[in-house]
Amino acid sequence: MEAIYLIGFMGSGKTTVSKALAKKLEVDVYDTDMEIVKRAGMTINEIFFHKGEEQFRSLESEVLHSMPVTDAVVATGGGIIGSEKNRGFLKGKKNVVFLQADFGAIMDRLKGDDTRPLLSENKMEAAEELYRSRLPLYQETAKIEIDTSGKTVSMIVDEIIQRMKK
Repeated sequence: MEAIYLIGFMGSGKTTVSKALAKKLEVDVYDTDMEIVKRAGMTINEIFFHKGEEQFRSLESEVLHSMPVTDAVVATGGGIIGSEKNRGFLKGKKNVVFLQADFGAIMDRLKGDDTRPLLSENKMEAAEELYRSRLPLYQETAKIEIDTSGKTVSMIVDEIIQRMKK
């Protein structure tokens, strides 16, 4: 089986869905953010603070391109599609799934989460602008788009599997 890549805005459910999907398909699961943390030896917030967003994005691209291409589910970071190189890489893959959720639902899910550097200091307007600017990039990159609103994780997993069969 070719690897499955989950893309979407922060809080769209990529990490949670990737674990359940990998378990159901009996393949390995990878999270690009966790792989970055392992490689850098620091948290994402620390990378942003000490090295800057540009260095983080460079690491993110390296990690994406190093992921297994078969028998894996890969949860990507929300900004991975900001790079034209990464979008091109993903467009060349068969199983790229955009987990779509409306901005309000995402913000409800992320309440109290202080691990997201782009949401720090109550930057709601900036976060919504970022969401809107990334939306067309997710849509152009994905082969499958799943609206996660009001669905359980198992419903989303089942929908991904069904849509990949088409």
